[in-house]
Order: sequence, then structure tokens, then C-alpha cells
Amino acid sequence: MSTTTIEPAAAGCVDPVPGGRIARRFAKLRAEGRGALMPFLEAYDPDPATSMAILRGMPGAGADLIEIGVPFTDPAADGPTVQKAGQRALKAGGSLAGALAMVRDFRRDDEETPLVLMGYLNPILAYGPERFCEDCRCSGVDGLIIVDMPPEEADEVQPFAHGLDMVRLVAPTTLESRLPTVLDGASGFIYYVAITGITGTRSADTADLAAAIPKVRAATDLPIAIGFGVRTPQQAADAVKVADGAVVASSLIEILAGTLDAEGRATKGTVRAVLDGVRALAEGVRGARG
Repeated sequence: MSTTTIEPAAAGCVDPVPGGRIARRFAKLRAEGRGALMPFLEAYDPDPATSMAILRGMPGAGADLIEIGVPFTDPAADGPTVQKAGQRALKAGGSLAGALAMVRDFRRDDEETPLVLMGYLNPILAYGPERFCEDCRCSGVDGLIIVDMPPEEADEVQPFAHGLDMVRLVAPTTLESRLPTVLDGASGFIYYVAITGITGTRSADTADLAAAIPKVRAATDLPIAIGFGVRTPQQAADAVKVADGAVVASSLIEILAGTLDAEGRATKGTVRAVLDGVRALAEGVRGARG
């Protein structure tokens, strides 16, 4: 396995990366008449070099946006598959600073693909919200999904998030009367959680999505991406028929896990297998509206 050098996250922003990638990407896809594929990877799973190679390869495999998970010891919404990815990443030294460093390294060669960090509030508070947002901007992060931060607590981070999109989650249990509160201050896109419960445990129901997405769309002009329960190319295609994007996590992590050796280490086929999974999903998404 070849190694890679990941630059440390910037301590200060010397040359800020301009924002707006998420809006530009969704506008471009809208003009092309197709939806977005947003694959997920856990930073440092199963090691920094392999994770970085997968991240670098995702745009060429068909990713339109990429969601990067920040390893955390106490995830609330992650199912068993994503939890195991997080445990592997933590064992490999994964951290919030490490995820930012991966983004910074990625931006050496790719200034166009939008990158969204997904994580939890506790590590951000420990890092320092103002410093965190500054380092996100410097590293080239475009948006944040803070899973366990309700809108009522957005002031913990939002005042410092200039130029960073704050992606809000809407669930099947979100009341229509609560949507204005959830969507207040949202930007980039809305992440619709297709199932109740944790990730990777069951698949989204197409009929439920067809009924739910119009209600969310009536409350916002932002694009809507569907995640949780989107696993196969067909499910990704179904998602972009009713929404603007499909987020796929657990099935790609399962592909990765299936290539690891008995000690949980990457093999020669790990990167290729995950990127092949992304390609299959991209074919489904790109053929969905044809």
C-alpha cells in the first residue's frame, strides 16, 4: 500500500477558499436535468492513505458532492456499519483535525467538487467553534452537517460559519409546523432522512418519499438530498426522481469492509472496490431521469 502525506489543518486562513460550490453544483446539475450523487466516506477508514485515495478517486467515479464523516466515539445516528467504520478510523488516528487535513490535501487537485463534513457537536465545541469554522474555510470545506445540533442550539456554531453552508436534517417525524424552525438559517441543501432510526438498517420506501418530499419542497427553495436507507443504484435513482440528490453511505462502507484482511487492514482491492461501487451508483443516478 502506498503512503500519502496529509497536510495539517491550517492554523489561520491565509488564502480563504471561496464559498458557493454547493449552490453552483446543484445549479449545474439542474441545468443538465439530473440529480446529484453524494457518496460518504469516513475519514481515516481504515487508514489515512486508503481513505485519501478513495476521496481523491470519488469525483472521477461519478460523485457530484462528497460527504466526509468525522470519527467520533459516541455517534447517535450511525448504524452498526458506520459505527464500525468510525471505530476503525479512530484506531487509525482519525480526528476532526485529521478530517480537515484530508480536505486541505484534496483541494490541492480539486477546487470544484463540494465537500460536506458530517459530525457531532461535542468535538466541535472541544476544538472551538470559531477556530473550527475558520479552519473549515481555509481547508476548503463547503458545508456542515452537525447531526446532534438542533436548530435551537445553532448559535453554538452558526455565528462563526460565514461562507459555510449549514445543512439541516428533516426526518419523517418532523411536523410540518416545525419545518420553519428547522429550516431557519439552513443553506446549501436540505438532508432528508428517509427512514426513522439509525443508518444502514433498512431501505427507504419509494411511496413514502413521494409523499414526503413535496411537503418539504413547499417549505424551502433549497435542493433536497435523500439519505439514510439509500443503498443500491436503483434506490439512488428512485431518490433523485423525487428529490435533487441521493446520499449513500452504508453500502459503500460495507464494500470497503468486505475487502479488508483479517486484521482489518486495506488490501490491494479496497480502493478499486469502493470506487466501482460509486460508479455503479452514479450510473443509476445519471440514468434516472432519462
